[in-house]
This record gives sequence, structure tokens and C-alpha cells, in this order.
Amino acid sequence: MKPLFLILLLSLLFQFCTDAQPRKPINKSKTSFLNNSAQRNKALLAREESLLKMAAEQDSAFSFQLTATGFLYAYQHVENSESPLPVKGEKVKFEYQIETLDQKVLYSRSTLGVTEYAIDEEDFLPALREGLRLMREGDIVVFLFPSYLCYGYQGDGDKIKINQPLRFTIWRLPIS
Repeated sequence: MKPLFLILLLSLLFQFCTDAQPRKPINKSKTSFLNNSAQRNKALLAREESLLKMAAEQDSAFSFQLTATGFLYAYQHVENSESPLPVKGEKVKFEYQIETLDQKVLYSRSTLGVTEYAIDEEDFLPALREGLRLMREGDIVVFLFPSYLCYGYQGDGDKIKINQPLRFTIWRLPIS
């Protein structure tokens, strides 16, 4: 009886020691959610690109250029095209104004005041970080930014709506 019991016990142990087979997920809604989210984001991006191009065409006073990160910019005033662009860690001082794409002022230059920023070394609005890299001291530049570089899907909780592309005018001031 002992040998039979021992054989039965050993066979049970070997049976439980085999590799566990992973279970397949029953709920596939996560994949569906991710696919739907990607499609919504692609549609939003296409809509915003179209709005930015329309705004640039309507603003005939400027010749806008498209960047690799998806925003448009045009120089309103160039102080000195020979001076260098800012480098990482350089302190810059500037004023800016935020408008809708149809040039309705949301936050004026006087409301926002003078701001100082160390290039690429501080946590800052991506639109301003990207824009300031293209400006020399004394320049005035108009930017048309998609919402993902500004206030994105949250807006600012006040005047800027969710997923709203914006027009920024930035005045780069001399550091005194």
C-alpha cells in the first residue's frame, strides 16, 4: 500500500509542477479604448493643423514658417539677425500676449507682465520653450501653436478652452 501511495503522491506532485499556462484576457475593451483614443487624437491633430493653416493664410501681414514640432511662426520685427540664438541655460527675458487664432486677446502683454526663463532648464509651457529658442534679443515673433504645445485637453480653467490652438506674440527683451 505504501508504494502505491508514494507513486500516487509523486505523480500528483509532477502534475502540479508543470509550467502554468497564462490565461487570455476576457475583456478586450482596453485595446478598443486605446484604438478609439488614437483615432480621436489623429482627428484632433488634423483639425488643428487645418485651423493653423487657415489662420496663417488669413493673416496676410506675415509669412509664416512651419516647424518640425507642428507650429507656425513669423517674425514681426528682427532686431539683429547676426546675434546668436539662445543656448541651453541662458537667461532670457520676455513679454507675451495670448490670443485666439482669430486674434481675440485672451491675456494681454500688460496682464502677463515680464517673465524670465532659463532656456531648457525650467519647467515651462512647451509653446514658450519652443518659441523662445527661435528668438534673438529684441525680436518680436508671432506664433500659431496647436493645443498640445499650449494648455492641451485641460485648458487653463479660465479663458482658454480645452484643445484650443492659440496665437502668441512674444517680445524678447534685453537682459539688463
